[in-house]
Amino acid sequence: MRIYDIVFYATSFFLIGILLASTKLNFLIILVGALIISIILISLRFFKTNYSSKLFIFSALILFTVVGAFYYLVFENYQLKNTRITYNQKIIFSGVVSDILEHGQNQKLAIDLQNPYSGKVLIKLKPYPEYKYGDLIKLEGKIEKPEGDYATYLEKDGIYGISNFPKNNFVSSGNGSAIKSFLLGIKEKIVFGFEKVLSPEKSAFLSGLTLGERSEFSKEFKDQMSKSGTTHLVALSGYNISILVATVSILLGYFLSRRATFWVTILIIVGFVLMTGAEASVVRAAIMGAILLLANKVGRIYSFRNAIVITAFFMVLVNPKILRFDIGFQLSFMALIGIIYLQPAIKKIFKISEDNKSLLNWKENFITTLSAQVAVAPILIISFSSFSPISLFTNILVLSAIPITMSLGFILGILGVISYYPSLVFSWLINIPLSYEIFVIKFFGNLNIFQFQNISKSFVFIYYIALVFFIIYNQRKLKTKK
Repeated sequence: MRIYDIVFYATSFFLIGILLASTKLNFLIILVGALIISIILISLRFFKTNYSSKLFIFSALILFTVVGAFYYLVFENYQLKNTRITYNQKIIFSGVVSDILEHGQNQKLAIDLQNPYSGKVLIKLKPYPEYKYGDLIKLEGKIEKPEGDYATYLEKDGIYGISNFPKNNFVSSGNGSAIKSFLLGIKEKIVFGFEKVLSPEKSAFLSGLTLGERSEFSKEFKDQMSKSGTTHLVALSGYNISILVATVSILLGYFLSRRATFWVTILIIVGFVLMTGAEASVVRAAIMGAILLLANKVGRIYSFRNAIVITAFFMVLVNPKILRFDIGFQLSFMALIGIIYLQPAIKKIFKISEDNKSLLNWKENFITTLSAQVAVAPILIISFSSFSPISLFTNILVLSAIPITMSLGFILGILGVISYYPSLVFSWLINIPLSYEIFVIKFFGNLNIFQFQNISKSFVFIYYIALVFFIIYNQRKLKTKK
């Protein structure tokens, strides 16, 4: 077995172990199950088949399932050990704002508790006074323990308590990371620059496209994006990162050498991830983007299969709970897998070749969107109780304009930080694609047809097993032809 195959299977089994442990399956059952499967495979080796040596290696790699499960339990125990919270009693506590989850009609802040308490708590406050990252706040109120699915959702971020509208007083600022504070300050200036030269709706949409900022969206527009299947446009992903990388590389290419452009682009990707809150989809896209840039630089083959599992491995190593409890992580990876592995098969079904060009590239957008939608549809239905095939048509119409809109958006953001008047003139140009995209989203968002709701988890399991077999069958068919 080749070294990159060993890495792939070892990492995959490690992730499977974490997934099994996150379902609260007893560690002893995972250990015994892995050992039994491993022993069975070793026994098959003595039949002297052509695959005997591979079976021996494979039997050893399966034990990485146990390593993954153990790692999850250690991580969970560490989180609980470092959390000291008094629940359901009126107390005085203080904390530093570590993340701004929402601001608008209300503020939702994640705070790191200070002595005598410890851990992370979600607090909900009125819109004013407005707090920022790194602010130390003194609070008075009750901290409640989250329950049910919401508890597991918060636990992935290490949050083990909720406090609704406690009394609050500002104590001091600048208690967080200086680098993160600086980057968030740039983000605020870019968003403010958009707001100065564009209408509220267009500036909010452009902020979502370029920075993943959704706090200024109206409830009506959020619903329209959800029903039209275009929410993913403002949930930063590999698509957004690829456009950022392309824009930055072209701009820097005029002033710097290829070597310098490479390293500056890597630094900009890291800064962009921190600036936009380091969401799972952005981190995944950034790591894969960096792997792709590095592969191009050193001249090695870029293996999507290994890149996907290695990216997932590093993200899960930092926080193993995102594998099961972070919907953004799941959607991001499943959409990527759909685009990489389903797209070739779907192209073959529709008889679309690489040379088969179309107006505004609608055929390519259709296949890409269909591949991603097939991969994520069950997750969307289970998580949000809603999925509409009409999103295919919306995305065909919108995606063609998104790259130019985002590229212009990044340039407008830079101009807005430098000077008002150049950004005002430039905004006239970006108004055109923004007006078109918002019109399409609103039009399809108001069509309440073809909504799929509620499916069983057993159906989801069968669906993905069938999808895996379809991908394997299609890949073997392609290899046979080659």
